[in-house]
Amino acid sequence: MHSILVIDDERAVRTTIAEIMEDEGYAAFTAEEAVLGLEILSQKEISIVILDVLLPKMGGIEALEKIRARWPEIEVIVISGHASIDTAVKAVKLGAFDYLEKPLSIDKLSTVCRNAISLIRLREENAELKRSAGSGIELIGCSPQIEQIRGLIRQAAGSDARILITGENGSGKELVARAVHKLSSRANAAFVEVNCAAIPDNLIESELFGHEKGAFTDAVSRRRGRFELASGGTLFLDEIGDMSLNAQAKVLRAIQEQKIERVGGEKSINVDVRIVAATNKNLEDACTRGAFRQDLFFRLNVIPIHMSALRERASDIEPLLNHFLCEAGARAFTFDDNARAYLMEYSWPGNVRELKNLAERIAVLCDDEHIDRGILENLFLYNGGKAQDGGVSCQNISDSDIFETPYSQAKEMFERRYLEYQLKKNGYIMSRTADAIGMYPGNLHAKLRKFGIEKKV
Repeated sequence: MHSILVIDDERAVRTTIAEIMEDEGYAAFTAEEAVLGLEILSQKEISIVILDVLLPKMGGIEALEKIRARWPEIEVIVISGHASIDTAVKAVKLGAFDYLEKPLSIDKLSTVCRNAISLIRLREENAELKRSAGSGIELIGCSPQIEQIRGLIRQAAGSDARILITGENGSGKELVARAVHKLSSRANAAFVEVNCAAIPDNLIESELFGHEKGAFTDAVSRRRGRFELASGGTLFLDEIGDMSLNAQAKVLRAIQEQKIERVGGEKSINVDVRIVAATNKNLEDACTRGAFRQDLFFRLNVIPIHMSALRERASDIEPLLNHFLCEAGARAFTFDDNARAYLMEYSWPGNVRELKNLAERIAVLCDDEHIDRGILENLFLYNGGKAQDGGVSCQNISDSDIFETPYSQAKEMFERRYLEYQLKKNGYIMSRTADAIGMYPGNLHAKLRKFGIEKKV
């Protein structure tokens, strides 16, 4: 049972709120002023504080600062009968979960408390997922594939053996590389990343090995390369399959000898780096075609780790989504069974990266904390590249449409599509649609008038 503390100097207000909260299933405590409230917090396990602004001895805003500093896990709902925009803004900046005006709406207060508890539970679940992932391994999920990768990371981290991580784009290869580094004896040294696909071939040698002043036209000063910067730590060669054959030969030599020469230099420099490489390509096939050096492949592929695509580990989708929603600072959302089924059925061509984008869309565009299949379809999820029946086509609304649009317009774009979908789904029957989405019929009529949506017969 979660506990709520009501701090208000009006006896009738704090008693009424406490009784309502007890009816909602919470354990309720009360205090007539902030100092006593802080004493109760030091003695009891409290989840939510409902805090008045105007209090004797210590004001509500000062009490809010003390609560957030000492008990950051507690959510604080600030209430006031003398509301002002400045006070509301200050309360939110100090970390208040919400700000409500008196006289309080009981329904609104209950909803805000439920949302706060949902957020607390979400944080607890994410913390548990991280704990279950093992010390220092922040891989979210409980699928057999993720469990196997955690085991490989723990085994590999203790050595300096080279690692080759394979998997589709967006599947989390860099996260695996960072986890290996974090658990290794090199954790306090540098983790240096090189995106081999993003560096032109004529610059890759300078990026990796550095250059001396005057080595080429733009070399106005000496520069250390990534191998030097990573010495003592880990060098992550991402998208190694896109490196040219000429650069591959030089990387092979550096790995073999643990020595490099800067471009334009004559002196060999000793380096001590652990190499972790990653690719979305089949390097064995590339070796057969002559596009990748076989000797380099064998040097890199000492410990192979394959990162499965998200569609192959569907049980990880919901915990990952909850994690990203929490990261985005979103309030807690619930997903019905049809929405969960939709998430499991979708092919996720963009893998975990695409799922993170979805979480950000939900955080920005969704007002209702309950997510059903229709809302997901209107959040631009597609099976086989096609929107579900009633969904929005990708040509109509894209990421650039939404994320390059001011917040108010983006919100309206989504809201209009959502109402159109729900009307169609419920046969354009107003009462049924209003009941399905949890909106009063009068409010639904007003929304339809606002967006110019026709009520078909």
